[in-house]
Amino acid sequence: MANKNYEKMLTELYTQIIKIQSVEECAAFFEDLCTIKELESMSQRIVAAQMLIEGKTYNEIIEKTEISSATLSRVSKCVRYGEGGYKNVITK
Repeated sequence: MANKNYEKMLTELYTQIIKIQSVEECAAFFEDLCTIKELESMSQRIVAAQMLIEGKTYNEIIEKTEISSATLSRVSKCVRYGEGGYKNVITK
C-alpha cells in the first residue's frame, strides 16, 4: 500500500475488532465502519467460504449468495491455499 502508516492502522483495526463481545456490538461497529455494499460483499464471501468448506458446488454457492464467479474463485483459492483465516474462523 502507498500509505506509510498502513500496517499500523491495520493493526489498530484488528485490535478494535477483537474487542467486540456480541453480535449486536459487531453489527453496530461494522454498520458504522462499512458501506452496505462492503457488508454485502464480506457476507457473501464468508457464506461462500463456509459452503466451500462444506463441499457445496460453485453453482449452489452462486445461487444462494449471488456472488460473482470471479469472487467465488478468489474465495476458493483463499480457502484452499490462503493463510487459513476462513477455516480458522468458520470451524470454531
